[in-house]
Amino acid sequence: MPGLEEFARKLAVWAIPVLFAITLHEASHGYVARRYGDRTAEMLGRLTLNPVKHIDPIGTVLVPATMLLLTGFIFGWAKPVPVNTRNLRNPRRDMVIVAAAGPLSNVAMALGWGLLMSLTAAFGAGLGSTAQWLFAMGQAGITINAILAVFNLLPIPPLDGGRVASGLLPVRMSDRLDAVEPYGVFIVLGLLFIGVLWPILWPAIEVLQLLVYTVTGVPGG
Repeated sequence: MPGLEEFARKLAVWAIPVLFAITLHEASHGYVARRYGDRTAEMLGRLTLNPVKHIDPIGTVLVPATMLLLTGFIFGWAKPVPVNTRNLRNPRRDMVIVAAAGPLSNVAMALGWGLLMSLTAAFGAGLGSTAQWLFAMGQAGITINAILAVFNLLPIPPLDGGRVASGLLPVRMSDRLDAVEPYGVFIVLGLLFIGVLWPILWPAIEVLQLLVYTVTGVPGG
């Protein structure tokens, strides 16, 4: 079946970048939280790069597979790593750093995938179809990590950007922003439903991808 063959081909390209993107994003929160005094993630077994520990059945499996099958594009999320701000040495300041660690890890991974593309272009002439697969996987890695970095920096709690903004704002404004958290997911879904979310995010995503291609010297990037 051509449809299933195409799905399998895309899955072979996207699966590894997506798993790395969401696993390292969440693990980075836990590692940085431990650095600043909170060992909650470690005690719950979430301070690991094992993707199984971070898999959310819906966000890591069902949603990405459905999107890939229906649209050819993939997006997903993992189980959030728990952070107890009361354990942090300086809760407001440290939570900004912990929250920012996720998107920054995605930027770092995007750069890593860009380097893979550059190395494949330079030294992969004898690899045949494997070189094509590595190059395509690098493109997918840059795309998914750029999307996750920009999306998570939206200043809407409980997204990382909301937690960063909360820690940087004056206390009174921070409290007002924190009060939005129970409704944050619905706000994001509403923006997506009315069609304004991606027009807002996509220019920044494209700029980040271009920067990655430029910095890593990807041919034709």
